[in-house]
Amino acid sequence: MTIDEKTMQELKDMLLAEKAQLEGELSRFAKKQHDGEYATVYPEDLGEHDDENATEAEQYVNNLAIEQSLETQLKDVIDALTKMENGTYGTDEETGEMINVDRLKAYPAARTNVRA
Repeated sequence: MTIDEKTMQELKDMLLAEKAQLEGELSRFAKKQHDGEYATVYPEDLGEHDDENATEAEQYVNNLAIEQSLETQLKDVIDALTKMENGTYGTDEETGEMINVDRLKAYPAARTNVRA
């Protein structure tokens, strides 16, 4: 079963919107590098008191974890868009079968079908 052109465009629009959202979220606390990766920005002006410094350091560590999660999601979205260009979008990476269209509508960057 192939994905019709209208549905494919809807999925592409969803992926592009998600890509823009993820890039926006990342840009709030991370800087895009030349290689396309993001790097969390460490606070430049630490507070004058140890408790302020500890809070800023803790926030930096939290941002690192968030950055990693968002970058993984962004990579999945970019990979899905690349597959659309290559004509391989919607193919289960484990079985080679087509991913259910309802699954793709729920999560357009899906790499596999949901198995029972």
